[in-house]
Formats: sequence, C-alpha cells, structure tokens
Amino acid sequence: MAETTAASGPSGQDAAGTPGPGRSVPTVLEVLRSLDSGPRGLTEAEAGQRLARWGENTLPQRREPSWPRLLVRSLRDPFTAVLGCLGLVSAAVFAWGTATVILLLVVVSCVLRASGEHRADRSTAALRELVATTATVLRRTDGDAPPTAREIPVDELVPGDVVRLGPGDLVPADVRLLRSSGLSVHQSALTGESAPVPKRTADDRAPGTGTGGSGPSHSCFQGSSVASGSATAVVTATGARTLLAAGHGPGADPPRDSAFDRSVHGVSWILIRFMLLTPPLVLMSNAALRGRGLETLPFAVAVAVGLTPETLPVLVTTCLARGAALLARAHGVIVKRLPALHDIGAVDVLCVDKTGTLTQDRPLVAGALGPDGRDDPEVLHWAAVNAWWTLQLAELPEPDALDEALLDAADEDALTAYDGTAVVPFDPVRRLATAVIRTPGRLGGHTLVVKGDVEAVLDRCRLDGDERERLRGLAAGAADDGLRVLAVATADRPARTREYTPADERGLSFRGLVTLRDALAPTAADALAVLAGQGVTVKILTGDHPGTAARACRDLGVPVGENGLLTADRLDGVSDAELAGLVRRTTVFARCTPAHKARITEALRAAGHTVGFLGDGVNDLPAVRAADVGIAPRGAADVTREAADVVLAEKDLTAVAHAIAAGRYAGGNIATYLRITLSSNLGNVIAMLSAGLLLPFLPMLPAQVLIQNLCFDAAQLSYVHDRPHPSALDRPTLLRPRELLRFITGFGLLNAVADLATFGVLAFALHGPGTGDDQAVFHSGWFTENLLTQALVMLLLREGRLWAQGRKPGSVAWAATALAAVGLLLPPSPLGPQLGLTALSPAYYLLLTAVLALYAVAVLAARARYERRRAERAPGI
Repeated sequence: MAETTAASGPSGQDAAGTPGPGRSVPTVLEVLRSLDSGPRGLTEAEAGQRLARWGENTLPQRREPSWPRLLVRSLRDPFTAVLGCLGLVSAAVFAWGTATVILLLVVVSCVLRASGEHRADRSTAALRELVATTATVLRRTDGDAPPTAREIPVDELVPGDVVRLGPGDLVPADVRLLRSSGLSVHQSALTGESAPVPKRTADDRAPGTGTGGSGPSHSCFQGSSVASGSATAVVTATGARTLLAAGHGPGADPPRDSAFDRSVHGVSWILIRFMLLTPPLVLMSNAALRGRGLETLPFAVAVAVGLTPETLPVLVTTCLARGAALLARAHGVIVKRLPALHDIGAVDVLCVDKTGTLTQDRPLVAGALGPDGRDDPEVLHWAAVNAWWTLQLAELPEPDALDEALLDAADEDALTAYDGTAVVPFDPVRRLATAVIRTPGRLGGHTLVVKGDVEAVLDRCRLDGDERERLRGLAAGAADDGLRVLAVATADRPARTREYTPADERGLSFRGLVTLRDALAPTAADALAVLAGQGVTVKILTGDHPGTAARACRDLGVPVGENGLLTADRLDGVSDAELAGLVRRTTVFARCTPAHKARITEALRAAGHTVGFLGDGVNDLPAVRAADVGIAPRGAADVTREAADVVLAEKDLTAVAHAIAAGRYAGGNIATYLRITLSSNLGNVIAMLSAGLLLPFLPMLPAQVLIQNLCFDAAQLSYVHDRPHPSALDRPTLLRPRELLRFITGFGLLNAVADLATFGVLAFALHGPGTGDDQAVFHSGWFTENLLTQALVMLLLREGRLWAQGRKPGSVAWAATALAAVGLLLPPSPLGPQLGLTALSPAYYLLLTAVLALYAVAVLAARARYERRRAERAPGI
C-alpha cells in the first residue's frame, strides 16, 4: 500500500498541491495520505524501501561520449566526408600518393577534433555539483519511536520525508509546506524573479493568492533557497521527477543546427558541385579536342583534389581547439563544443537577462523623500534604525538585501546610539517589519519604527483619503521610474514590558519613502561598449518590471528610445511576421516568461541574425536551447549549464566579449583560409582547363599538382597562429556560402588571368613552339608562378587591415616567404628533374615580376571594392 500511494507524489506534481483544471488545492492531510507519510516523518526502514524504489535524489546526469565515440562522430563532418570520398577515388585510379596524403589528413583532423571536445567534456564534468549537500530530516528508528532531526546527504531523501528549512538553506527537493513562519525563498533560478517570493501553507494564504507566475505559494522547489523565515515541509518529488529536472526529460528539444553547421554544409555543397563537375569536364574536353582517353583520369582526379582545401579539417579543428584552450586558460571560459567558438564569433545579437548581468543581485539606496516629496535624510535614518534592530533582536543570520542597502547608506554610529527593546519581524503576509526602541530624550517612552510595503504602511497611518492618495501617487511615480520603494512610519507609545504584536502597528505617523535602485554590475558599462564596438546588439529579456529594466538601461547609457521597450504580454497575439519587426526595433522586453524568451530568440534567428543567449536559470533553458550559442555561467542551474555551448567562470559580459573576440580571431582565420585557398584553387582549375585545350601535353603532371597543393596547404596552416589586425573584431565572422562563392569566383578569375598571362610569357617570349623542352619549361614556369601568386594572396587577402604600423612579420609572412622560396628554388634544384621541372632563364623572372606586380594591383583594387560592398550588405538591427 505504501509504494502504491506514494507513487502519486513523485510521478507528478499533484501531491505538491498544484491543482489541475477544475480541481481544488489538496489539503495538507490529503498530501500526507497520498505520500503515506505523516508529520513525524518516515521510519528508517520505510526510507530505505523508497530509496530502493525511487532512486537517489540526484539530477539526471548527461552521459559524456567516450573518446572513440567522439572520433567516430567527427567523421560526419561534411568537409571530412568530402576529403574521404576524394581519397577513395584517388585510390580507385591508383593515385596512391594523393590517396595516402588525403586520408592521413582526415585521420589527423578527426583526432584533433575528438581530443578537443573530450577535454571540454572533462572540464564541464568538473563543474557539476549537487544543488545541496545535506538536509535536516525527521526520521524514526521504528513506528513507535519519537522522530529525531538529523543531517543526511541530500541524495538519500525520498518522497514522504519531512524536512526542516531555515534561512540560507537550499531547498533539497520539491516540497509541500506543513508549517511556516515568515518564509520567503529566492527562486530566480526557476522563474527569473529577482526578489524573494513569500511562501506559506495553504491554510495561511491571504485571500486572492494562489498559484501564479511564482508557482504554488504552499510549495517550494529544488533549486531555490530560503531567504528568510523557517518551515517544516514534506518531500513530494525527488531526482528526475522534480521541477528542476524537467529540462532533462524526453520532451527536451532536439539539438538544433548551429551557425557553423549551416555554413559548413553550404560551403561543402559548393565544393561538391565543383568537384563533381570538374573531372567530367577535363575528360570530355581532352577526349574531344586532343583525342586523349582514360590516361587523363589521374590528372582529372588531381584537378578535383586541387580544388579541394585538403587541410581544411585540420586547420578548422586546430584553430578552434587553440582558441578554446586559450579562452579556458586566460578567462576561465569553457567551450563545450568546438564549433560553438566559431558561432560565438559570428554572434551579432546577444540576448541577456538584467539581474546578475547588467545589475548586481543587490539594491542601493537612491534617495529618501519626505511626505512633501522633497529629499529628507531623516527618513533614511529611521529606515536604517529599523533594519539594524530587526537584525539584532530577531537574531537573523544576515540582513536581507534591502536592509543591507539601508545599513550601508546609514551612519552606523547614529544607529548604535539607540537602545532597541523589541521587534516584530517581517512577515510576507503583513509585508512589514517593526522595531521598538526607547524614545530618545524621554524616559518611559517607546518608539515604534515601521518599515515595509507602501500600501501596508499607509493603511496603518493616520491619514485622510486625499493625503493617502497623494502619497500613493508619489510612490507610484518612483516605481514607474524603475525604483523600489519602501515606506517608513513611526509611533510613540508608553513603555511596557508585555510583548509587542502586529496589533500595535496602528495609528502611525508617516515619515516618508526610501527609494532603492539595482546596483550596476561594475564591468557592465565597459563590456557593453566593447560589445558595441564588436558590432553586437544587446537585447535585454527580463522578468522584471518595465520601469526597473528601463532604469538600469538609462544608468548604463543603453539607448532604449520611445519604442524600445515592450512588456512581453504584447507578443502573445502577434504573428511571426509582426514579431520580426518588433524584435528588430525593441531593446528591452520586460515581464518575460520562458516561452517569451524562446520565441524572441527564434524570431531573431529567423531574421537572419546569429543569436547568443546568456542565461542561468531553469526559466532560461528554452531560450538557451533556441539560440545559436547558449551561454551560461558556472553557477547556473545544472540543466541550463548542461544545455549551454559555452560556460563562463562568472556571469559577466566581459567574459562574453573575450569569447566573442576569440571566436572572431578563429573564425576570421578560417574564413581567410577558405577565401584564399578556394579562390586560388579555382583560378588554377580554370587555367588548367584552358591550358589542357591549348597545349599538346598535360599542363601539369599529377605529381606536380599534389606537391604544389601540399606546399600551399602547409603554408596556409600558419593561419592557426595568425593574429589578425584588431579591425577583424569589428564585425561578426560568419561563413556565408553565397558571399564566399562571390569572393572565390571574382578573385579566382583574377588568379586565372594571371595564370593565362604567364602562359603568354612562356609561349611567346621565351620559347617558340616546337622546341624540345617546352613541356618541362612550361611546367616549371607555371609551378613557380603558382606558388608566388599564392604567397602573394596570403599577404594581400588576410582578414583585417593590410598594413599595421610597427607590426612585426608574423607566422603568415614567414610561411608566405617559405612558399615563395620553394617556388623559386625547387625547379633548378636536384629534385626538379625528378618531378619533371627544369631551370628557367633570367628573362622569365623579369617578365614574371611585371605580371605579379599587375596582379597585386588588381587584387588590392578588387579587395577594396569587395570590402565596401560587404560593409553595405552587413545586416543591421
């Protein structure tokens, strides 16, 4: 019977008291019966049986893939698949050298990628901690023994256990309150509310209260913490059945394609189309015009290989792994998925919460207003007196955030001059706290100092109707300006020895209002400026009051504008098309639910933006999953941290800016490699096709094609260590297939023109047709020109500004120099004849210098035009 009835608790939230449609809230007695428990708790035997049935009270842990599994998964990368197919084709036509090199590069790339992701998985595994370590539980040795309170590990809690909660405790499971006294909890990790939420038993609920956005007021959930008060509660759900673990369930959203995945697929299909088209063209043109048959097949395969950036998987993986390692070492930022580093570099919209990101999770005193609305320091003084003696006499472990702000702003010496005698602690039902002090300068008198909610204080003051309405308007104006408002009142009473109660809080004299604002995060303003300089638009999605959010933006200098703030409820009846326009114009979305955050994120992505979302609570989980890059701090809720792609040491925009910079350096180097390699390779392919139709011999031998590509690709690996000019950080680095296609087509044609000009030099200026060594001279001249033009574009087409004052030659400059040296020295070297190359005359080098100079001028002019057009096409928001 015990196991059957207890099932209603863990299997759902009914036992916790969340009513379904048309159902009333179950009473405490009904909850205890459904759990087969009682106010005295479980016996040790019952707890052991339930632990065996329901399992430990731990959140589901994501199973980390093993290193071999990561290695196999890396083979699914489109670039790797393309190279693997080329390697197999090369082996099929007995081009063993080409096949061996390509397959070796595939293996190296897969090993690097798997190793990098395995290191990231181990780092994130070290971050996982239980929500709480121990809990105070009532247990009995047998059915007749009295219950005793003792500490047990949280993972041993079971449904039906009775636990005790006090200030500062973490709620160890989902619980239903049995008794409570002044209980309020922080549950921002679950709902995003920055202020503590009052909780009380069902019998103590004030009229009109119930379930709402904060959840049932008679239930507390794992992941929240006790801000004040105490309670005794019964555990209704543990482990995977808690609200906190909901994100781990089978209904979780499937993994989405990242910006990097979409870009890679687009670029891969460009390469596949070119490679499928090139070999047939080579074979058909040679067969039709030169009568050559299958003997040109190895050359056709070599041309297709020449179009492919063979070292791309190695370079991509190494760039991302190196950037991720530097981020982890220098800034404590862990990139869990290597492609996410590219994605965060491509981010142009960053969605953040307000609390903990732009503001600290603590208030500061903004001012004190007397009843006439003017500044009155005396009001702050009385509010601080109340906070001081409430803390001292109620024996609280520490002041709450509002009291701490009051004490920080007050003169401590003035506070200790009073003699406190009694206190009526804060109660979330009354929404007041009262301190009783001996009246200064008058023997036999006490002064009640009352502080709390404006309405609650005004209702207890001696005021006529008009005056009360005027003061309400004064408080409402401050609230609309984004300030929290506390009211302060006092009353003189004859001294007495009997206890003070809430009934004494009557006939008060209104003293004034204390206003508080959120303390700004110390690095927020500077980080926002850096993000703006990086071309990143920040959107604020918060559950707070619109005025509070707008105030924080004004204090930070974030332009909101007249139409830049919306309450999220306005989005409920808006179509997707209308939403796209709203998200573009709006900076701040207030009163956001988790569904609102996810929908706004999806709308931004649908508009063509690469979106990052920084969140830490369970309420942020849907948006973290919906974003291109989910970002979470180390202290985030476990489920949110597990879903994130990037984990920060702290919830700090500065760390996000560092991650974006690292992503842009890595992404910029990858994009530069792709642009230079593909455009140069395309130019070579066009030139090879043209030469194949004009010449009576193959324009380049398969071995020469392979050596040339290996030299060029080896030099291109220097981009892994390149540090582009800081101007490369000014815009997102996103691989856009159409933009890449335009680039490689334009610059590839320029490269082909340079090659054809070289052909003219070789054909007419050096050797007449019919000489015996035309083939070796042609191969040597074109081999040298190819490597020199490739070395030239490595320098001229780098990401960022071309020339930097005082900049020393870097890895790319040295690699380009080495590439040029190979092109000049290999043909006349002893290895030249073995590769079909020969020495060239000095006249050729003079004419080649002229060709290269004209080519460099054309490349610089084309680059300037390309940069202007790219800036015009850059997406705005």
